[in-house]
Amino acid sequence: MSSIPEYMTVKHRECDDFFTEAESAVAKEDWLLANEQFQLFTKELFLHLAAEENILFPQFEQATGMTSGPTQVMRMEHEQMRGLIKDLTSELDNENKDQFLGLSETLMVMMQQHNMKEEMMLYPMAQQNIPSQETVLSEIKAHCE
Repeated sequence: MSSIPEYMTVKHRECDDFFTEAESAVAKEDWLLANEQFQLFTKELFLHLAAEENILFPQFEQATGMTSGPTQVMRMEHEQMRGLIKDLTSELDNENKDQFLGLSETLMVMMQQHNMKEEMMLYPMAQQNIPSQETVLSEIKAHCE
């Protein structure tokens, strides 16, 4: 990956794929596979969110001076996603197929809208404004790998 937008977008797709696999396994009531895939999803997603919150967003805010703009909205949405994941984990633990699938639909829509904002606005703005692209990308990769 040669840029922050490219790398972060690939990470979005990886998370989406794990999530879709977990959802599919729940639909088939394959609880073992569902748990495996959901754990992979949450691990990848939490690493991704932490990389944004601890590395990318602070660099973006420092470079642009915008601390109450896009990154504030993204952080708020991250918290909403974490709340839904907590609820999904509970439903998965209790093997509640219908409740899990209902919540998963909500999370999927939220993630798609969130990812679109990051991919279309925040990441390109970060690419344009952060002076030390390679260093920041290396830090993000080291955190996520």
